[in-house]
Amino acid sequence: MKITPIATGFFKLDGGAMFGTVPKSIWNKLNPADENNLCQWAMRCLLIQYGDRNILIDTGIGRKQSEKFFSFYQLSGEDSLLSSLDAAGLQPCDITDLVLTHLHFDHVGGAVSRGESGELQPTFANAAVHVTEAQWKHAHNSNPREKASFLEENYQALADRLVMVQEGQEFLPGLEACVFDGHTLGMLCPMIHTAEGPLLYAADLYPSVAHIPANYVMGYDIQPLITMQERSRMNERAVSEGIRFFFEHDARCISAALTQDERGRFVACDSVLP
Repeated sequence: MKITPIATGFFKLDGGAMFGTVPKSIWNKLNPADENNLCQWAMRCLLIQYGDRNILIDTGIGRKQSEKFFSFYQLSGEDSLLSSLDAAGLQPCDITDLVLTHLHFDHVGGAVSRGESGELQPTFANAAVHVTEAQWKHAHNSNPREKASFLEENYQALADRLVMVQEGQEFLPGLEACVFDGHTLGMLCPMIHTAEGPLLYAADLYPSVAHIPANYVMGYDIQPLITMQERSRMNERAVSEGIRFFFEHDARCISAALTQDERGRFVACDSVLP
C-alpha cells in the first residue's frame, strides 16, 4: 500500500468559527489570524494505491464555482487537485474509487467538473463513489446552518455511481469505516490499516492538530457536544491502539500520533510536517 498526500491549495476561514468558544488569545497562538481574523487552512486529500486500485479521499474545493464565491475564501497556493495527481503519475481516469468524507464544498468540490459545453460531469469518470447514506440524505435535506455548505452542483452528478458505506465496514480492502455525527451527520473518516499501523483520515473531526483537545470544537459543527464525545473516545483509542491522524486542513502539519502529557491531556507527538 502506497499513501501519498495530495495538496489542492489553501483557503482562509474565520479563526473564531474554526475554534468555537476557545478564546482568540489562545487559538491565535495556534494558527495566527490576519487583520480580518482569517486563518489559513489547507485542503489536503489522500491517495491510496495498491494492486490495481487508485483510491482518492476527498477532492478539495474544485475550480468550477464563480469568482465571487472563491473571493470569500481567498484561495492561494500553486497546487491543485489535478496537478498533484499528475505529479503522482495519475490522470483522472486512473482513479478507481473516490471516498467522500462528507459533502461540504471544501471536501467535494473537485469531484464534479464542467465539460466543454458547461455541463456538470464527474471529474473521475471511472471511479465508484463511497459515501454514507446518512450524509447523502442529509445533504439533500439539510438544516439552515449547513445550507451554504451543501451545493448540489458538487455532488448530484455522482448519484448513479454511489456505493453506500456502513459504520465499521471494511468498505475497501484495508479501509474501515469510522462514522461521526458531530460535525455533520454521517461523516466518514476512513481508518486505513497500513503496514506501519492504523491511520485515521480525520476530515473535520480533527481539522488540524490544534483541534485534538475535545473542547476545541468548530462553530460549524451541528452537534458540538457529540463532537466532544466522539473526540474523547477517539483520543483514547488513538493512544491505546497507536493510531495516527491525517489532517486535511492543517497548513503546517500533515499527520501526528497522540500521547498523554503529565497532566493526562492528549497531545500530538511524532508529527509529520509539509
